[in-house]
Amino acid sequence: MIIGIIGAMQEEITPLLEHYQAYETLEFGGNTFYKITLSNKTLIIACSRIGKVHSALTASTMILRFGCQKIIFNGVAGGINPNYRIGDLVLATKLCQHDVDITIFGHPFGYFSEGKIFTESNVALNAVAKQAAKENAITLHEGIIATGDQFISSKEKKEWIKKEFNADAIEMEGASVAVVCDNLGIPLCVIRAISDNAGDEALVSYEEFLESSARISAALVIKMIEKL
Repeated sequence: MIIGIIGAMQEEITPLLEHYQAYETLEFGGNTFYKITLSNKTLIIACSRIGKVHSALTASTMILRFGCQKIIFNGVAGGINPNYRIGDLVLATKLCQHDVDITIFGHPFGYFSEGKIFTESNVALNAVAKQAAKENAITLHEGIIATGDQFISSKEKKEWIKKEFNADAIEMEGASVAVVCDNLGIPLCVIRAISDNAGDEALVSYEEFLESSARISAALVIKMIEKL
């Protein structure tokens, strides 16, 4: 089994590389991929770089170039759900693109031509995440994640996204990876640790808690890999 693990930033994959230690470095498509060979599976880990284009390119490369049969996206997100606290983990049940706007043609926000507003993650892969969390006494929320090529640091924008999409968290990559995986028939799991509240103090909180939140998310991914 070949499993792809993506983080948008180096801080999000560093805990994984530190854990597995031995890896082969592969260069392709302007990016670096880390190949880890375990007893019964192979991992391909990469920092996609921020944004929907980069993450979609990385996911496509993992699947089409390196033969990944499952994809896990690991990293941080801004929290919308008022019950979420910094460091809490969120498992995406479905994802949307909050910055897609062709409403002038009578379509709802988030809809793109010949597509759909929400893309669901993989139920079986999510079940592995939930079981791993349960066995290790890790609290794991389930919710809707909204993606866009914007760092949200406005209370007004956050509230609009919450109202429009019933979203629980915001980030900049998950939904684009979900579209790639959906079209190519590859199971996807998206796990995010809350690093900020996506409001007026988001930047300060994000910079302070990025690394610690990323390590919390990576820890669950490592437990998932043990179970796959």
